[in-house]
Amino acid sequence: MKKTVLVLAVVVFLLAALSACGAKGEVVNVYNWGEYIDTDVLKQFEKDTGIKVNYKTYETNEQLYSVLKQGGVSFDVIIPSDYMISRMINEGMLEKINMDNIPNLSYIDKSLMGLEYDPTGEYSVPYMTGIVGLIYNSKIITDEIDSWGALFDEKYAGKILMFDNPRDAMGIALKCLGYSLNTTDKSELMEAYDLLVQQKPLLQAYVMDQIFDKLESGEAAIGPYYAGDYLLMYENNPDLKLVIPKEGTNRFVDAMCIPKGAENKENAEIFINYMCSVDASMKNAEFIGYTSPNTEVEKVIELEDYEREVMYPPKELLQNCEFFVNLPQDILDLYDELWVSLKK
Repeated sequence: MKKTVLVLAVVVFLLAALSACGAKGEVVNVYNWGEYIDTDVLKQFEKDTGIKVNYKTYETNEQLYSVLKQGGVSFDVIIPSDYMISRMINEGMLEKINMDNIPNLSYIDKSLMGLEYDPTGEYSVPYMTGIVGLIYNSKIITDEIDSWGALFDEKYAGKILMFDNPRDAMGIALKCLGYSLNTTDKSELMEAYDLLVQQKPLLQAYVMDQIFDKLESGEAAIGPYYAGDYLLMYENNPDLKLVIPKEGTNRFVDAMCIPKGAENKENAEIFINYMCSVDASMKNAEFIGYTSPNTEVEKVIELEDYEREVMYPPKELLQNCEFFVNLPQDILDLYDELWVSLKK
């Protein structure tokens, strides 16, 4: 992606007011998705605030949830997806954020605040948003792909990748069948499970971050993934194409949250505010290819046409997308049972 060199006026008065805290050698412990931040932004944060960042990564929302549930590991900032935020709120796993300490919240798209996963807007601040697409190698697959059905097509056997987590995998199967991502109809869920069972022998692998190497190298030919990551993959392999399946797809918000009992809550709020600044937001968006919820970024970021189509898709396309929502406990239990059975 073309890097943009800009000098931006950024509201950072909170950092100035609280920088003395960082000067004492304090820390903030951050747990984020892999390949999901510009590490130069972390270095600049440390330089500007004096707060050291201890940074670790996870691959799925379920892994994040499991780590926090097991305890024994302390984090101050986590960046789960919408439906997982809702689950964590319901289970008392998150602290309320003092939004007075997040003045850069004024830059964040209000349409992404107060959604169903955090209706009061007290527990999360949007970090990135985007959609899930279908990525395929046009040199290996010469057909024009426009449907999730391609992931279940026998002629691509051995070349197909699938998400290695239950919510995304079941969601794709549900969409392929014409159902909602958020259905609680157990008969529909069983249909989706049966479709995944039929797909399993066709798969090369269940994957998350490994999709980069497999699709870029041509080891695999087709798989679902986040549209933002496609831009990074395309740079290394221009034979890759991204489509938004005609059945619709998942639109997501990943948001910054503070786990219950965080040891460094004040530093966590400094970190969250910093990530909402125009400068940090744009650097992160440029680096990872996702859509920043910071409304100033779209105005100033320099993008090629294909990049803009991915990062800022037309509204009519977004109307055919669904956000994941948290599901009732009996449905979550069913998801777990079906996933364990599928992965045996």
